[in-house]
Amino acid sequence: MCSLNYAIDSKMKFLMGGWNLKLKTVVLKNFRAYKKEIRVNISDFTAFIGKNDVGKSTILEALDIFFNGTNGIVKFDRLDANVNSEEKKVVIGCVFTDLPKKIVLDTLSQTTLEEEYLLNEDGDLEIHKVFDCTLKTPRENVFVVANHPTRDEVKDLLELSNSELKTRAKDMGIDLSEIDQRSNSALRFAIRNNIGELNIQKTKVQLNKHIWDSIAKVLPHFALFQADRTSKDGDSEVQDPMKVAISEAIKSVQDKLSEVKEIVKKQAEDVANRTLKMLQEMNPDLAKELVPNFKEPKWESVFKLCLVGDNDIPINKRGSGARRIILLSFFRAEAERRQQEEGGSGIIYAIEEPETAQHPEYQKVLVDALKSLAQQSNCQVIITTHVPSLAGLLPIETLRYIDVDKDGERRVREGDSEVYAEIADQLGVLPDRRVKLFVCVEGPHDVSFLEHISRLLHTQDNGIPVLGDIAGNELKGDPRVVVFPLGGSILSKWVNKRYLSAFGIPEVHIYDSDNGNNPKYLKAAEKENKREDGSKAFLTRKREMENYLHPDAIYEVFGVRVNFTDEDDVVNIVHNALILEGAKEHNKDKIKNKLNNVVASKMTLERLRERDPDGEIYEWFKLIASMISDEESVEC
Repeated sequence: MCSLNYAIDSKMKFLMGGWNLKLKTVVLKNFRAYKKEIRVNISDFTAFIGKNDVGKSTILEALDIFFNGTNGIVKFDRLDANVNSEEKKVVIGCVFTDLPKKIVLDTLSQTTLEEEYLLNEDGDLEIHKVFDCTLKTPRENVFVVANHPTRDEVKDLLELSNSELKTRAKDMGIDLSEIDQRSNSALRFAIRNNIGELNIQKTKVQLNKHIWDSIAKVLPHFALFQADRTSKDGDSEVQDPMKVAISEAIKSVQDKLSEVKEIVKKQAEDVANRTLKMLQEMNPDLAKELVPNFKEPKWESVFKLCLVGDNDIPINKRGSGARRIILLSFFRAEAERRQQEEGGSGIIYAIEEPETAQHPEYQKVLVDALKSLAQQSNCQVIITTHVPSLAGLLPIETLRYIDVDKDGERRVREGDSEVYAEIADQLGVLPDRRVKLFVCVEGPHDVSFLEHISRLLHTQDNGIPVLGDIAGNELKGDPRVVVFPLGGSILSKWVNKRYLSAFGIPEVHIYDSDNGNNPKYLKAAEKENKREDGSKAFLTRKREMENYLHPDAIYEVFGVRVNFTDEDDVVNIVHNALILEGAKEHNKDKIKNKLNNVVASKMTLERLRERDPDGEIYEWFKLIASMISDEESVEC
């Protein structure tokens, strides 16, 4: 196996009162090709699409600069300022949501970002790093864009030390007898409460190093994996996922490492002080010049992890395909681990051109692993690509299209049919002419359910078509059928639906009946059944797809016994059962995802017959089979 050799260069970050800080928006101004300020929305899974050199990797590298600073793969340079701009200040900003309930800023006492007026108009944490590129070596200045007090007495409170805050309070005649004067946050609170109107306005609040270091601890870890490039063993740019593995392991034992540090510090300073005492007797003048100075340990430089094969072949001597397979395996392993574990620190994986040197089959496995990662708590995934085969696998709501407008400015667009069409046309994502039928369902979870159940029924009746491709399953989906979620789809399916619908391709619609009273899609189903092209619509006899799952399959996956009727909310029942069992994992979205994927894969023919004795689901699939058959259709 190849050798992977990395020293860790990431900061240790710890959350106070929660582990779910999420990156919401990236802000760039005057950074490389992005001259005007641009704000880019980031979701749990985000894919930047566009031509070469349009600015996809620029966003990823800006994030590496923001999160990792001088310890990152990318180092900020004065030449990063836009060459066509007279302005020489560069802004790289991030907006965060799902903020910690409590945080320690500059003393041991806890406060909140809201109490310190550090949130923007949306209640989010918006941080800008500003670099002055008139300097030979630009240094970052950190600001928070917030609705902040602007009155002279209070606008600079975050910049004041403890003694300065006490002086400010006394000058204003504030009684501090009931205030914990060791707490900077308590002093600031007392001062703000004393003056009445604060004149709150949107402003940039510069943060001193102490407060910025405290806020930085709650930010998610950012791991950038760049496209392959020439590199040497030990080079900081070697793309090694083991770096991230060690980084997260260090975070999990930070308290113990702090204990070790204090023991070493105490013993070392004791030796130093005794040495100085002896030196005082021999040379008092020299002794006065010396003081013990204990430097904080860099744990990231202590630990290294190598994967070494029999022949000790280093990673840069192996093929790019082998290096990318290691990366693929890492993401699959992380997806599995994060499915099994709850909690942990937040992390953002940024992968540049994940399709590089990968066989198309591996591309799908990688995309499935990344999508699975993005569904886990405290995990976000950002990728770039310009390859149609990979772009076609991505959910359309994840796509961000980067191009140049008529004025030569970069723009990042998302979220409408016009943008999806431009992406498809620009990348050459073409419709599959083999498609004979669209199966339309409400959402992606319904797609997963039908894909698993189709494989189960296919084992009983090989005339039943297999729907879709499932990673790790050898049965390939029938290309004549596209299962299309009306609540969002992947790009290739969207292209098929957009272009092939014009050719009169029939559709089968399967909608949840919900609670049975005035189903949401009743009118839509009635409309489809009036079409004259053979299209057909069903309303499920049970509440939704999860009601067709067997309690034994649910127990096999979740470890809880549940009973439910055809009208019950299965997700809610499982959720409540997990809470009663004291399970850590009880997020409803994750439960629904697991029910329609993992639990559905545990269904057997016997279990399906128990839950669906009338063969309702089999009826759907027999109709689907007849509609794609080259022979004359048979009645179900």
